[in-house]
Amino acid sequence: MRFLVVDDSSTMRRIIINTLNKIGYTDIVEAGNGREGIVRVSEGPVDLVITDWNMPEMNGLEFIRALRAMDGKDKLPVLMVTTNAAKDDIVEALRAGVNNYVVKPFTPETIKEKIDAVLAH
Repeated sequence: MRFLVVDDSSTMRRIIINTLNKIGYTDIVEAGNGREGIVRVSEGPVDLVITDWNMPEMNGLEFIRALRAMDGKDKLPVLMVTTNAAKDDIVEALRAGVNNYVVKPFTPETIKEKIDAVLAH
């Protein structure tokens, strides 16, 4: 299973990748913003996307909308990991096409639960 981690913070990408490694996922590609994320998805198969919301060039919502508009990517599972915790933000993200939502900071257990929930659908 191949993951794409999209976050402008290299530290946060590393934390998410280390978390994925701990729970058994090792096939991971990364991108520093939504624009790079679209390129990574175009380059090869991705089975699940983990993205931040707040990024330069193309933020998480713009990325998700662009991803959903791509051929065959309307059902690609997307987990948003962000500091945006307001209910309105969560609703907006779900409307944009996010499958699940994690508020930073998070634990490996939370990430695993959310990934399992996304993959169960």
